[in-house]
Amino acid sequence: MKFSTLALFSSGVAAFAPPMRSPKHSLLAIHAFVPNNSEFCFGLPGKVAPFSDGFDPLGFCDRESYETMKTFRESEVTHGRVAMLAVVGFLVTEQPLEFHPLFNIGSKDIGPAIRHLDEVRAVAPVFFEILAVAIGASELRRALIGWEVGTGKNLQDNYYPGDIGFDPFGLKPQSAQEFDTMATKELNNGRLAMLAAIGFIAQELVNGKEIFVNLGVAPDTFDSSSLPIQF
Repeated sequence: MKFSTLALFSSGVAAFAPPMRSPKHSLLAIHAFVPNNSEFCFGLPGKVAPFSDGFDPLGFCDRESYETMKTFRESEVTHGRVAMLAVVGFLVTEQPLEFHPLFNIGSKDIGPAIRHLDEVRAVAPVFFEILAVAIGASELRRALIGWEVGTGKNLQDNYYPGDIGFDPFGLKPQSAQEFDTMATKELNNGRLAMLAAIGFIAQELVNGKEIFVNLGVAPDTFDSSSLPIQF
């Protein structure tokens, strides 16, 4: 767990590094990505040092088609975004910050983040219905934008993995090269967040202590006997 936390804060060099080589795009639009069979993973962004030839120990890029790899990349970037939100949720809602975006906990220690939904269920049971509707709506929108209607199997030819048109702050670059760089940064931060989230969850399942308690930077004031599921 400490390794995951250290990696989260200290490996920004790889996470923010630009691509090794920029794949070729059509100059007409960023969406008009041209796959390159001679490049790792058909030239899709995400390759950084020290893996100059790409990191694919199971050989997916060698045996799968571009359409399949594009689907894999869509899944990777989506899971990375969820993991980044999860890591922020762990760090914000646990000690010593004592802030919870769903309800005011004041000085109450509600324990590890993996058990916070137990408290939410007790305080606001309708939250889960709202959450299910919100997730369903976002996934439906993503499917309608990127996937072929009626098949549920393949992404549309003109759809770039992860580019669902959500850019409220106008951060999306206008050039293809800058877009590749930003996509690589997002992918690497998402990959790092997935590893960190797995480490956080595993550690809290092992001993039922918050991340900051395990790191030794916060006192352990939580009484785990109050949980509906004992560790």
